This record gives sequence, structure tokens and C-alpha cells, in this order.
Amino acid sequence: MKRGPAVVLIIMVLVGLFASIAASILHDGMSARATPGRLEESIARYLWRLSLPANARSAKNPLAPTPEYLKDARLHFADHCAICHANDGSGDGLFGRGLYPKPPDLRQPATQNRPDGELFWIIENGVRFTGMPSFSGHGPAADSWKLVLFIRHLPQLTTAEQIGRASCRERV
Repeated sequence: MKRGPAVVLIIMVLVGLFASIAASILHDGMSARATPGRLEESIARYLWRLSLPANARSAKNPLAPTPEYLKDARLHFADHCAICHANDGSGDGLFGRGLYPKPPDLRQPATQNRPDGELFWIIENGVRFTGMPSFSGHGPAADSWKLVLFIRHLPQLTTAEQIGRASCRERV
């Protein structure tokens, strides 16, 4: 007999939660211009962490950050990534502004503190329910490892590198 009230209480809580979510969606809509709330962001981060294979985090970048690799990655980033992530990695690219969730600022600790293998996995496999596509099969894996090197370099990106990237892009 004690189960009855507990079941009713659980059902009432679930109905209330569903009604709150429905009211929020009806009030705010499903606009891509919205900013995720703290709860939504926390849940998304937790689910993201669960979705990554354990071996992805432990993978080490086989490439050293040489000037040649950084240049290759800078050009690749300008051609394939800057449209969403912007040339400086801020996430304020032309398409990035209209995505939900917004692309992350690759210069910030939330990205910089991720292991190399996790960044590589994201580049290769994309992120479901976001605008981040999978780039697996679009070139050699070394290109993705070079991009990891470049992402690590973004916080120290110089103005000359940004200008160089733009002028190289125009020549292509």
C-alpha cells in the first residue's frame, strides 16, 4: 500500500517536468538564436562525455608542432573550419553565428583542456545534434592530427598568422 502514493508522486513530478519543458518550448520556441540554459548545458556535457569511447581520450598526437604542420593546418582550418569557428577560433564564423548550439570558442579552457585524442575524435566523427560534421574519410588522419596541433596554437595566434591565413585563402 505504501507504493501507491510513491508511484502517484513520481508520476506527478514527471507530468510537471514535462509540462514545464512544453511550456518553455511553446514560450521560447525552438530558435537557433537561443542560448542554452545551465541545466541544458550541464546535461549536454554529461551525455557528451558518456558518448566518447574511452580510448579516444587516451590517444596521443603522433605529430610534433612544426612550422610546416602548423601552416598546413592553418590553411586547412581556413578552408574547412573557419566558416563556423571563425579564423581566430572564436566560434563567431559566418555559419557559426546561426548554429544551435553555437560552436565553442576553441581558444578557451573548455576546449584547450580536452585531451588531444578527444579533439581528434571530434574532428573525425563530428558531434551529433550540433553543426559539427564528421570529417572522417575526407583526407588522411594526419590532417586531423595537424588540426589538433593548430587548435592548441589558437590561443597564441598572431595577427600576422591571421592575415597570412586570409591572404593564402584568397589565392586558393
